[in-house]
Amino acid sequence: MKIAVVSFAHLHATEYVAALRRFGGIEIAACDAGYAGRPVAEEGGPELAAKLGIGYFETEEELWAWRPDGVVICAENVRHHELGLRAAAEGVHALCEKPLATSTAHAAEMREAARAAGTVLMTAFPVRFAPSYADLRAAVRRGDLGQIVSIAATNCGGVPTSRDWFVDPARSGGGALTDHVVHVADLLADLLEDDPVEVYAIANTIPNPGVDVETAGLVSLRYRDGVIASIDCSWSRPPGRPNSGDLVTLTVIGTEGVAEIAPFADVLTGWNHQGALAHGWGAPLDDLLIRAFLDAVRAGESRQPDAMAGHRTTALVEAAYRSLADQASSPLEIR
Repeated sequence: MKIAVVSFAHLHATEYVAALRRFGGIEIAACDAGYAGRPVAEEGGPELAAKLGIGYFETEEELWAWRPDGVVICAENVRHHELGLRAAAEGVHALCEKPLATSTAHAAEMREAARAAGTVLMTAFPVRFAPSYADLRAAVRRGDLGQIVSIAATNCGGVPTSRDWFVDPARSGGGALTDHVVHVADLLADLLEDDPVEVYAIANTIPNPGVDVETAGLVSLRYRDGVIASIDCSWSRPPGRPNSGDLVTLTVIGTEGVAEIAPFADVLTGWNHQGALAHGWGAPLDDLLIRAFLDAVRAGESRQPDAMAGHRTTALVEAAYRSLADQASSPLEIR
């Protein structure tokens, strides 16, 4: 099997390469055509490919001519649409880094292109594979918590300064709302088997003044059966703070009980002369995501989380930005 990584722009690209290598029997190559335009401190291009021990193409045309069986799209958010359409046109299966697209219109085009081409299009939501989430999902399906009343969720981290495009709206499509809402939104959509009927969002740059995108945000959701949920998606962690396992959390409150999960809680943190340390020992979620994608490529049939998962989370983020725009045009009066 031949798998290509399209761009090293996203932080997770190297993790996906490592996961692919661990499975063995896969020919891996990459193209990082935009690396020359990035800051010198950002790793990429043929040097990073050599460091990872994989093949490299200087141009994306060369990559497509290689005829990969599948591609992992790790480009800047605004390029997902273009690359997803190209994969479908080439008859190549694709796993796309989240968000699937920066608009619901683009997400719909990507889904339709893959459907028409008969190719797989999956969205990179590795938290779906967390054992703690699987246990929570099973408990909710069994009715252990009774009727779900509310859910409080977080996906918090620091400003992703190691890649400057994250804070450039022309390339990212947005800040913390774009980057951090989608993981939790995917879990909520799967857990509740529904989409919200009302979305309200607030956001600001208070934690990081001077940044061109929102760095703090809170999204409130209401569902047709009365369930309410909140998502704290803030880039609120200070520089140098190690991951203490609180990146993604869910607290689910039902009429018969409460359940809490923190899928990244299995982490040892500390400090040494180089600064903060964080070493996880939990389930390798990226490996489980890549395995699902490889299974989908072999079978020619999509696995979860699929393109629809990416589409519905993109729609939720778009609704959150509409909420912000509505507030800006009609400010609330405080008397």
